[in-house]
Amino acid sequence: MTAPDALWNLFDLLMVISMAILALTAVLTGDRRRSIVLFIIFGLLLALVWARLRAPDIALAEVAIGAGLG
Repeated sequence: MTAPDALWNLFDLLMVISMAILALTAVLTGDRRRSIVLFIIFGLLLALVWARLRAPDIALAEVAIGAGLG
């Protein structure tokens, strides 16, 4: 495994961990505004995941829907 591959694997792992934390925090928080903001951040992070999976059409749709709902 080369150094760039290791960095991409680390980036992917950080994305999974941060998405799980954001999802749990958005669902379990009692404050409605905070939950909405966390959900918007989750959507933006999900768009990065779709871009990383080489699905730019889904990433753009995620951002557009998230911007319309937020």
